[in-house]
Amino acid sequence: MKRTLLALVLAPMMMGPAMAAQGGCGFDKADGGLFATCEEEKKEVILTGILGFEELRQQPGYEANFDAYQADAALIAKLAAIDTPTELVVIVGTWCPDCHRETPRLAKILAEANNPNLTVKYIGIDRTRTDPEGLAAQYDFQRIPTVMVFQGGEEQGRIVERPTSESLEQDLLNILGTTE
Repeated sequence: MKRTLLALVLAPMMMGPAMAAQGGCGFDKADGGLFATCEEEKKEVILTGILGFEELRQQPGYEANFDAYQADAALIAKLAAIDTPTELVVIVGTWCPDCHRETPRLAKILAEANNPNLTVKYIGIDRTRTDPEGLAAQYDFQRIPTVMVFQGGEEQGRIVERPTSESLEQDLLNILGTTE
């Protein structure tokens, strides 16, 4: 079942004392172990498994973040020109503030690039880093969102939590070696 209910009363017990030690949402052992650590968690319904556009757009702030993001047109043009089939696998938590910020931005970039060679699969996880189908277990990740970029079945690189350069679109181009 895609929807798992988690009582708000249980959330503080599951986060552990190191919750605020780092920003974002992670599963690092130093941050409390098996359960996610997150600076702010307000969502009671957690979506897991393969997530579609309609499910993601219902998440808090999704529409506003999608609409507000201004992607770099020159970088979008480079993404639109990619002719190698490229799959993005994104591990997200519908309860995670970083995912609420970055997932709509990535969706906007892909929508503007409008490139059939760029496909995306979103895998929702719960606070224990799992989904009922075990899809996320195929990947090694410690923080979310984690965007993994694959070409020819081989991982080319990843973006963890937020871009390391000035933007998500630039990070994607850096990973794909299309920066010129």
